[in-house]
Amino acid sequence: MARPRPLPPGPGQESVWDYPRPPAVDASRESVEIWLGGVRIALSTRPLRVLETSHPPTYYLPTADVLEGALRPASGSSYCEWKGEAAYYDLVGGGLVAPRAAWTYPRPTRGFEVLLDHVAVMPGAVDRCVVDDEVVTPQAGGFYGGWITSRVVGPFKGEPGTWGW
Repeated sequence: MARPRPLPPGPGQESVWDYPRPPAVDASRESVEIWLGGVRIALSTRPLRVLETSHPPTYYLPTADVLEGALRPASGSSYCEWKGEAAYYDLVGGGLVAPRAAWTYPRPTRGFEVLLDHVAVMPGAVDRCVVDDEVVTPQAGGFYGGWITSRVVGPFKGEPGTWGW
C-alpha cells in the first residue's frame, strides 16, 4: 500500500497527519449543532474533539447539551483500543429515528475519563452536523465518526484504499 501524502495545511487549518496516536482529547469552544428530522437535537459550545492520526476530529458533546428524549439506549457495544467499551444510542428527532447513530463511553479507560457523560454522533446518520455555522462532511467509510470541516486537511482514513493506514 502506498504511503499517504499529507496535504499541506493552509492558514488556520490543521493536518490530521499531525494528530497523535494514541489519540488526544482537545477541549473546544466551537459551537456545535446536530439536526435530525428538521429539529435541532443538540447545541453545545463545550464539545470535546478526539484527534487521532489520519482521522478528522470526532466531536463529543456533553449529554446535558442534547435535547431531552433525543437519546434512546440501543443494543450492542463495540470496543476501542484507546477509549474502552462503547455503548450506543438511537437518535430521535422530528419523528425520525437514526439507529445506533450515537455512542458514549460509560467507563472510559485511563486518560480518556473526560469523555464520561459525553456522546459522539455519526454525522452521516443525521440531517446535518454544524460546527461554527459550517455544515460538516461525514468521514467516508461508514465506520468512523469523523467530522470534516474546512479547518482540517487530509487525506482522511475511510476513503477507498485506506484500510491499512
